[in-house]
Amino acid sequence: LEDIIMLMVLARASKCVGRAEIIEFGRHNLNRLRKIGMFRNGVPSEATLCRMENGINDPAMADSMQEFARKYHGELLEELCIGEIICIDGKTEHGTVQENGRNPDIVSAYSFNTGITLATEACQEKSNEIKAVPLLIDKIDIAGKVVTADAMSMQKDIIDKIRKKGGDFLIELKANQPSLRYGVEDRLEGLAPVYTYTEGPELGHGRIETRTYRVYDGLEAIADKGKWGGNMTIIEYESNTVKKSTGVRTAEKRLYVSSLPTDTPALGAYVRGHWSIESMHWGMDVNLLQDRIKRKSTRAARNLDTIQRIVYSVFSIWKGLRKKRADKRKGMAELMRHVSMSFTRLLRFLSQK
Repeated sequence: LEDIIMLMVLARASKCVGRAEIIEFGRHNLNRLRKIGMFRNGVPSEATLCRMENGINDPAMADSMQEFARKYHGELLEELCIGEIICIDGKTEHGTVQENGRNPDIVSAYSFNTGITLATEACQEKSNEIKAVPLLIDKIDIAGKVVTADAMSMQKDIIDKIRKKGGDFLIELKANQPSLRYGVEDRLEGLAPVYTYTEGPELGHGRIETRTYRVYDGLEAIADKGKWGGNMTIIEYESNTVKKSTGVRTAEKRLYVSSLPTDTPALGAYVRGHWSIESMHWGMDVNLLQDRIKRKSTRAARNLDTIQRIVYSVFSIWKGLRKKRADKRKGMAELMRHVSMSFTRLLRFLSQK
């Protein structure tokens, strides 16, 4: 079983997608694999890979990934010596359809500072992220850290759990909490921000963006203080974008609620930091082609997701441990092209520190 899991990790890192490609990778490199003590009885068949994916206990597999992440996560944080941002968000597995016609959802906790997925929790078939997020928070250490999440996590039980475990939060505020959202909007019209600052203009992805952040004291903006417990800070984020090719201008406003004090420097960095988990999900779809891989069962889909998060974390760990700035700037696609050129390069890559 260990050999098969390792084969899947090595093959996925080398740009192999389906089971047939993974088996072909193993056969092509069988002699090299045997030299390191693997597959003494030969490479498994495609049917064996299928049975394995459907037979492994998926929560236990996810817990093994968590143990792997914990070891390197601590090492990377010691080198960074900065406060950590933990981003929480769900990802839909589009390659799998459940009996109720829905795609399974997997909620993950992602370390912005290290690029590692710390833990995952699968949403039950008739449930959603609101019930999965508290279970996920129980799995990780958030004391002294900032947890960021989208509007679905703006629930009293969730923010109470974050506070109880000694963490802070920054969560987007939308219409799923209508009384809070519209009440804050109305009150902000007559309030002056504690402070305002602007970032940009910045050129990137074919557009010029200017971001303005206005920070308000939540004691003055939140009506139902008893329900949400304690003082909170409101951050109003406004983005003005100009598309370089056409000159078309767009504007966007968002509201965020945080337990951090109003005098926290650069609160906008936490707002932008949360988008890193979306970039990670995008990277899994583009570089590892996660959404294109079909799986019939929810268990197989989650086991595949765990394998791919391990692969993604391996590349993040390599960049984090490297000393050269040029190595740290390399993207996942560039690294995958490099290691896929030969098995020797792949093993040398995995042995580097």
